[in-house]
Amino acid sequence: MKWGLGPFITLLGAACYVSGAAAAPAKPAGDYPSRPIRLIVPFAPGGGSDYVGRLVGQKLTAQMGQTVVVDNRPGAASLVGTEIVARAAPDGYTLCLCDVGFTINPAYYRKTSYDPIKDFDPVMVVAETPYILVANPALPYAASIKDFIAAAKAQPGKINLGSAGSGSGSHFSGELFKQRARLNLVHVPYKSAGASSADVAAGQIQASMSTAPAALPLVKAGRLKILATCGAKRSAVMPDVPTFSEAGVSGVVMTNWYSVMSVGGTPKPVLKRLHDELYKAVTAPDMRERLASAALEPAPNTPEQFRKLVAEELQRWKNVMKDAGIKPE
Repeated sequence: MKWGLGPFITLLGAACYVSGAAAAPAKPAGDYPSRPIRLIVPFAPGGGSDYVGRLVGQKLTAQMGQTVVVDNRPGAASLVGTEIVARAAPDGYTLCLCDVGFTINPAYYRKTSYDPIKDFDPVMVVAETPYILVANPALPYAASIKDFIAAAKAQPGKINLGSAGSGSGSHFSGELFKQRARLNLVHVPYKSAGASSADVAAGQIQASMSTAPAALPLVKAGRLKILATCGAKRSAVMPDVPTFSEAGVSGVVMTNWYSVMSVGGTPKPVLKRLHDELYKAVTAPDMRERLASAALEPAPNTPEQFRKLVAEELQRWKNVMKDAGIKPE
């Protein structure tokens, strides 16, 4: 299979930053957009969210005739950038590129300054990729996911499982795996999925839950092996990698979805225009190719479907935390 990361480099060269100036008064929806749109990515440049955000920004700029400026606002597990959007004017000129952490943070942190339901209007999920379990290929139990599970059961508390950090999507996917497979794995949090994957390749830890965009360079170099995906079915861009359910571990289904949110109270005509333009962008052949190059699959849905997904996942992560004995920060 051919997995490339070339688009990351190309898009990073186009990085743009804008100031946090107050939004101008909203214009009638019929004039939208009449000025540049700011798309806040609440993560640093270089990751999957930034990559998707720049793809979206480029396509919408070409389609809508107004510049969509990507504004990276990392910090506090995406809370900083997300809070900026929550406090912006509901006029469609400030958007947020959210991932699954949008629904994890309200469960993991005791207090956030925004309401994920009331303060945001879902527009559309753009793309998704399942979380993956990666291991060092030199390990004797890295031949398959079944071998890994057997080794973990034979050595409770002896095998480490890395993540992109406490409260991250990879942390929660790891907790799902541990719960469903009844394993005692030692969680080792890192600052990013790339860092945890690198330590697996270096032999510092045995395995990690990661995302395909972060792990692919090491997989291609033969320094990491993907044992399983958290998908409900095999990924179209990783067809040779089994799911956890194929190994007899049901319920380990978790994808990192990348989406666009608007400020709560955005006029419906503006939301419809945004959704229509996003759908057009995501279903374009060139967009599909660029997403696939980073092991991402298009996942367009309706605002109603997206709102339902958010509500379901908000409750899901509360349940996962309770079952895993994780206390809110």
